[in-house]
Amino acid sequence: MPVSLKNKKQLRNIVREIIKEELKLDEKLREKLNILERITRVEEELKLLRQEMNARFEAVNKRFEALQREMSARFEAVDKRFEVMDKRFEALQREMNARFEGVDKRFSMLTWFMGAGFSLLALLIALLKLFG
Repeated sequence: MPVSLKNKKQLRNIVREIIKEELKLDEKLREKLNILERITRVEEELKLLRQEMNARFEAVNKRFEALQREMSARFEAVDKRFEVMDKRFEALQREMNARFEGVDKRFSMLTWFMGAGFSLLALLIALLKLFG
């Protein structure tokens, strides 16, 4: 059965259409694969970014904890200094109180001696006026 020229052209056109449709399908498939590949890359990048952020957060937390320990040690040192100062102040206060008590005793004795002296002088003056 010989194929006519008209039939050959129709056959060629049909084959061309089929090839075009297959190529279109192939292009759509490529686009979908390309999109899927991009999505996969983005997901991988996000995963890496998340890991990097977690590593940085851990580093910041470690630095913060070290800083907290250092600050606690400093505050403890300051507290110890204040305790030492409080003890010194209390000792100084006790010493000052003891000195003031000594001064009070001396002043009290001096007041009695002056009172006794003035009384004795007044008595002598009175006796001199009386006998003199």
